[in-house]
Amino acid sequence: MHILVTNDDGVLSPGILALAQEMQQLGKVTILAPDRNWSASGHVKTLERPLRVKQVVLADQSTAWACDGAPSDCVSLALHGFVEEKIDLVVSGINSYANLGHDVTYSGTVTAAMEATIWGIPAVAFSLDQPDNFAGIVDYCPAARAAKRVAQAVAHYGLPKDVLLNVNIPFLPDDQLKGFRISRMGLRVYHDKMDRRIDPRGKPYYWIIGDSPTSVPERGTDIGTLADGYVSITPIQLDLTAYSLMPEIDTWDWNLELPANHANPHE
Repeated sequence: MHILVTNDDGVLSPGILALAQEMQQLGKVTILAPDRNWSASGHVKTLERPLRVKQVVLADQSTAWACDGAPSDCVSLALHGFVEEKIDLVVSGINSYANLGHDVTYSGTVTAAMEATIWGIPAVAFSLDQPDNFAGIVDYCPAARAAKRVAQAVAHYGLPKDVLLNVNIPFLPDDQLKGFRISRMGLRVYHDKMDRRIDPRGKPYYWIIGDSPTSVPERGTDIGTLADGYVSITPIQLDLTAYSLMPEIDTWDWNLELPANHANPHE
């Protein structure tokens, strides 16, 4: 089995090294990842400039490829010929923080796996639920060992077409992990706001700021599963169609004219 390993924290991050070392127990590993941090980059496809790739040496003296594009660019490059040998599985991570609920739309970790799924390759995104402002040295090894078990299962059972797995792992040692649970996406509450500032030349610029997202720890969701000490595995499908809403929308009158101050009935 040939496994492509990527991430969005950058090729030199400790999380990708821990993941790659565990994947080496399952087969041949190729690492192609961004040359810098692309967190919250979403699903990027770089079209307006060339992409450059160089070889780097990791902390364990193994080699990897570093690309100046986004995580999804790295996967696209690998699958379209930069990596000549056929790739059987793509794993992305281990991300430094959890990717829960609607985080998956922002996450470079998840959208790297999504890029592989688009091209028909089984893919899994791995994230570690590291606490905010954690000051110690992060041990990614327990999370990497959990990731290996998930990757083994995917290799054995396979994944349906257009489906990837989003895996979030508690920040716990091996002996405190309670197991694995299939979870649905939970609810993240974002606290973003815009800060408008003036640069030294008198021109405005803007920062998106705010506190870290908070979560609703409902049982059965990825958030609740992590809170209970289990590895959360969420299957995500590429088809985002809201099928249940299609019959209702099909009854709409496309020629109506709204009165002033019309209220949205779904608000």
